[in-house]
Order: sequence, then C-alpha cells, then structure tokens
Amino acid sequence: MRLAVGILRDAPPEGWGGKAGSLEWDCWETAEHLANDLFYYAVQLGPQSPPLDTHVPFALSQKRPDGPAKFLFADRDAGPAGLVQVLEACGALLVAMVRTTPPRVRAHHGAGVSDPEGFAAMGVVETLVHMHDLAEGFGLAWTPPSALCSRVLARLFPEAPDGADPWLTLLWATGRAELLGHPRLTTWRWASTPRS
Repeated sequence: MRLAVGILRDAPPEGWGGKAGSLEWDCWETAEHLANDLFYYAVQLGPQSPPLDTHVPFALSQKRPDGPAKFLFADRDAGPAGLVQVLEACGALLVAMVRTTPPRVRAHHGAGVSDPEGFAAMGVVETLVHMHDLAEGFGLAWTPPSALCSRVLARLFPEAPDGADPWLTLLWATGRAELLGHPRLTTWRWASTPRS
C-alpha cells in the first residue's frame, strides 16, 4: 500500500477525472473502488462469527449509473489528498484485521469462503492491478515487486502459467494483458478458498 500511496500522492491533480486505463471508471472512482475493496475485505473478518453465506450487509450505492457500486465515498471537498488518505486508511484497516484475526477464521467472499491470508492476498491483487489502471490513467510508471506478484499468483491463481514475468502474468490473470502463448482473458476469477 505504501508504494501505491506514494505514487498517488504525486499524481497530477487534473488527472483524477480522466479514465483509469482500460476501465470505464475515472481515476477518482477507481481509487474509491480500491478503498472499498480493502474496507470490504477487512470488515468480512470483523464479526465474532463472520457470515459464510453472504457478506456483512453494508449498503451499496452508486453516484452515477455506470460507476462502481461502493460502500463508502471519499469527501470530494478534501481533494485528491483526502482520497489518498481514505485509501491508506482502508489499507491499514485490512492489514490490522489480517494480523489480528486467527488463521482458522473463515468469512464470505463471492469467489468462495476465505481466510485472513486469502483476504490479504485479494487486497494485494486489487491494489496492484488497480494501481496499474490508475498509473495508465495518469501516465505514470508502475511496476510492483516481482516477489509480491509471485506470492499472490501462487495463492489466488494457482493455475496461472509459469515461466513468464510474474507482473505480466498477474496482469494476464486479471484480464489486463496478453501473455505469450495464452489468449487475453475476457473473464477471470481467483481461487479465494483457503489452501491446505
């Protein structure tokens, strides 16, 4: 999260209304969506007995019909610096929940009931790939550490091909890039269920 926040703090203020990479959302909506993902993963682990058949029932809403559905919105009056604080706070919340939740705990996710490690990995993937979208939108460079990409590939995308650059493979696994010898994915899903 620190890498992402560091880059977003330097993003040009006028770029927040521009399209985020290949997404239909602008950069502001994409950063808010990422904050929501991190918040969502954290709160699934929060109840003493997390639900296994549905998510913790926060109400979703949209600010525009084609925008992402979200639980929380950053105060636009706080500007990009405020949005980055919201993102950083949601990331910190997920880190705290993952660190303090016993590994045996299970909670709902649409891709399958997961454990704290799985929610952490999903948060990392969301951060890496949405930072890719944001970096494209802002015209900034973004290449996360290969070791981090390898770890989340192993945890969430065990069927992903071996041998290619882990970052490119992660982009391929999330439908954002082509990978030599493999067609670009138009739909994708990770394996969130706990590993034995």
